[in-house]
Amino acid sequence: MAKVLMKGNEAMALAAIKAGLDAFYGYPITPQNELPEYLSKHMALHGRAFVQSESEVSAINMVYGAAGAGARVMTSSSSPGIALKQEGISYMAGAELPAVIINVMRGGPGLGGIQPSQADYKQITRGGGNGDYYLYSLAPESLQEAVDLIKESFDIADYFRNPVMIAVDGLIGQMMEPVDFEKEVPKWDLQPKTWAANGERDGRSKNIINSLYLDPAVLEQHNHKLGKKYQEMKDKHQRYEMINMENAEIVIVSYGSTARIARTAIEILKQQGVNCGILRPITIYPFPANGFAELPKTVKDLLVVEMSMGQMIDDVKIVNEGKLPIHFYGRCGGIVPEAEEIAEQVLKIVRGEK
Repeated sequence: MAKVLMKGNEAMALAAIKAGLDAFYGYPITPQNELPEYLSKHMALHGRAFVQSESEVSAINMVYGAAGAGARVMTSSSSPGIALKQEGISYMAGAELPAVIINVMRGGPGLGGIQPSQADYKQITRGGGNGDYYLYSLAPESLQEAVDLIKESFDIADYFRNPVMIAVDGLIGQMMEPVDFEKEVPKWDLQPKTWAANGERDGRSKNIINSLYLDPAVLEQHNHKLGKKYQEMKDKHQRYEMINMENAEIVIVSYGSTARIARTAIEILKQQGVNCGILRPITIYPFPANGFAELPKTVKDLLVVEMSMGQMIDDVKIVNEGKLPIHFYGRCGGIVPEAEEIAEQVLKIVRGEK
């Protein structure tokens, strides 16, 4: 199929339309503004709903309502905006409502800056709002992968009846790459949305969408039901990529744009006589523990590389179970690490330098 050269945010918007997006609700924030801007025009052309709400809080509650009616619905934002949506996201997880949420991450904390970052990792992978809940969270490293995962994510959300987070950084949102929109993605076995509050149809009784359970025994039972869903994600739906693992003596653990840069770093290291692999999480929740169990015995060290002060490193420590030394290299504040920097850090570890 012919590829189309598009900007990241616009390509992700088109991917959602091709996945059957019925309605989008959002509020502007850099560096994801091109995404709702594209949808503001093209959703109408497809006879679908686009609403620029008065705030991020309003947007996520509109998403709640549309999802409760059975629509395929999405919102997008960047880090501070995602923070404002957390209460509504928690409500949606509690009410078991499917939706797709794109976070084009920027530097923080607070308003921070508008340059790329990965410092929302803990917010994304730990739920972010109140209560015991998680989001199935995907972290693509390229625009093609972002498009493919967004197209699939609506099925994932419907399958689990749970919000799905697409975690990209500002670099992916702003870059331009050729994308094949006709590429096939996995199809999930979906059931009719008989739970939706869309009127008393076919003689069934009315549905109520709710996350409020005043009886503690009932709420505990509901949390256990949700817990089984998250356990299924962990048991059956981890995603990761192993790169250049044969006889690797050290492995870089990184995701998204950072993993892409690390690919160049391992080519630099080959010229230095160092065989370095990459373990790339594609799901950051569930975290791909299975990948670490597959590491070859030649691996002596792990180097976690992130665009943050070190957030994913805690998950690496958990799944590593003390087996290998773990090192960290990160850039923050919107600074993107260069391949040469990463290669230099690997060389220091291999040489035993501090």
